[in-house]
Amino acid sequence: MPPIKPTIRTILPLIASSILLPLAPAAAQDDEQSSETATPVEPQNVIVVTGEGLDETPAAPAYSSITLERAQIIATPSGRLEDVLGAVAGFQQFRRSDSRSANPTAQGATLRALGGNATSRALVTLDGVPIADPFFGYVPFNSVAPERLGSITVTRGGGSGPFGSGALAGTIALESAGYSELAPFEGRILANDRGETESSAILSSRLGAGFVTASGRWDRGKGFFTTPEDQRVPASARASFDNWSLSLRGVAPVTSDIELQANALVYDDRRTLRFEGADSTNEGQNASLRLVGRGGWAFDALAYIQARDFSNVVISSTRFTRVLDQRSTPSTGIGGKIELQPPVAETHVLRIGTDYRRASGTLSEDAYSAFSGALTERRSAGGATSDLGFFLEDDWTPRALDGKLVLSGGIRASLTRVTGGFFVRRDPANVVTERLDAPDRSDWSATYRAGVLYRVTDAFALRAAAYSGERVPTLNELYRPFVVFPVETLANPDLTNERLEGFEVGFDIVPQTGVELALTAFDNRVEDAIANVTLEENLRQRQNLPAIEARGLEFDLGIDLGRIAFDGTLSYTDAQIEGRGPSLALDGNRPPQVPSFSAAAALSYRPAKDWNVALTLRHVAEQFEGDLETDPLPAATTLGIYAHIPVTDNLQLVFRGENLTDERVVMRNSGGSLDLGAPRTFWVGIRMDLDRR
Repeated sequence: MPPIKPTIRTILPLIASSILLPLAPAAAQDDEQSSETATPVEPQNVIVVTGEGLDETPAAPAYSSITLERAQIIATPSGRLEDVLGAVAGFQQFRRSDSRSANPTAQGATLRALGGNATSRALVTLDGVPIADPFFGYVPFNSVAPERLGSITVTRGGGSGPFGSGALAGTIALESAGYSELAPFEGRILANDRGETESSAILSSRLGAGFVTASGRWDRGKGFFTTPEDQRVPASARASFDNWSLSLRGVAPVTSDIELQANALVYDDRRTLRFEGADSTNEGQNASLRLVGRGGWAFDALAYIQARDFSNVVISSTRFTRVLDQRSTPSTGIGGKIELQPPVAETHVLRIGTDYRRASGTLSEDAYSAFSGALTERRSAGGATSDLGFFLEDDWTPRALDGKLVLSGGIRASLTRVTGGFFVRRDPANVVTERLDAPDRSDWSATYRAGVLYRVTDAFALRAAAYSGERVPTLNELYRPFVVFPVETLANPDLTNERLEGFEVGFDIVPQTGVELALTAFDNRVEDAIANVTLEENLRQRQNLPAIEARGLEFDLGIDLGRIAFDGTLSYTDAQIEGRGPSLALDGNRPPQVPSFSAAAALSYRPAKDWNVALTLRHVAEQFEGDLETDPLPAATTLGIYAHIPVTDNLQLVFRGENLTDERVVMRNSGGSLDLGAPRTFWVGIRMDLDRR
């Protein structure tokens, strides 16, 4: 299947049909009810839809996880999803930069200090659909506004269930807010002390026995200087940004225990990085249909399509002229899953299913001379990867132990394929000077997951788990070389799949109502880990390292006393590269961009309805820019604040403060050339919620 150029014209019909389809039965039911107003509907006949997937299985608590609820998601100082996820210690992107000032391709998500090369090692899903870019593997954080979400569940450690091939380091499950969590209208508009603006609106309405939500968000601003003042030149530019997203979601009942869910998302994201003219664009359109049944034979059937495009202009850091124009990177992701939970026995919850993912894309870019500005060569690369998986998992709660013990075991078999790979260089006259046609390859593999949870008392539980995981190289890693002057990084079509083996033990304590504490010790090892390996002073290549070993501790604490709540997490990890042969010099080094310690805390005060004042703290220990540990990124601690205070019944004043102490946070260090994170920033605005009452 050739890659689809992602434009509104190509995908709009699918988006429209995906939303209108579930609304038809809902509207019909609404008409039916209105024609029978003389006969009230009895409570037992009321159909309630949730817009959620299947319920959590009994063994889910056996694996180290943390859930962020809607109140915590909204109360973020920056209003950005990656900042929300920063509340989970151990979560990291490739760089510390947020989605206003980072190159989008550097925003891969990972967990447990396993590092990376900007590709996601964690599986990130929105309402069950993987959302990573099909070509690069980064997560388009700007496309998901936090205020649209109802919860986020972060599960650390390898996964082997649906789409498990992407869950090497864990799973980040984003769930949209349902009708019961949203007001009929929610809107907000804010501005900061640099004149930047953020505006959003959400509409939610019943439609028969179902519901529909529509939302939009637009962020824009001139940004801040990422370049330190003493390193700026006339060509230095602020990290300006302009991005918007629109989403439409419909949920309708098919029968009393089956519901149909449809989602559509369109977004556009434009940024400037470091120099005038260093502009990037990131656009996409997503659509999905999901059928969820909660009867005796529970099931979850899902299908999705994604169309994406990315462009980027690279400016020379010495002559400040255009040296590379990544004109277009159209890519397509398609996939789906079918999961069944048959009623095999009262003490067992059995999951059986299959899933499929395919990513295809093509890169087109032009290189220019930094001295003359003349075109020097044209490059193109692309191909396709796919994964077909079959999974089975069983949770057993022995009746003899009165529910105190839960045993879980699961296995996944995957057929991964890499096909159609190519890389071509052409001179300015469009004559081919180099061509690579990579051979197609495929491979069967198996991953597993097993866990045990034992509740010693109602307040104390022990758990242990072992698992494996796998990740297929992205098209970017396989076929696209790139240059960040003066360093050139070569692609590698011979990259093999990454594989994780790990285990963990821990306990959960609930000493009293509203207080939860968890401690987890883990040991994870990624074999054939893909990294940018230094070959010479200014030359690197993506290679499979022998392994990355990460051992550590995770601590989570949640306290909810009604008006006052505290959520804190910390992670300590001893992560090392195992090097042999060409990577022997890296043996014992810490993986690039990986801190040994990170912590996050949030203290909120809610004295009355519609009041919330929250302080957030983030700390990240020292990291290194690259594999040779030569360019440090110093430790950084930031403090933020969020507050919304009611003015009337439906109107609140919103105040946010980022980096209140104006900490100097180094995001990039290339031989002393630095990029910095957001300085102290204050936001003020209003929020309107129309209450259903």
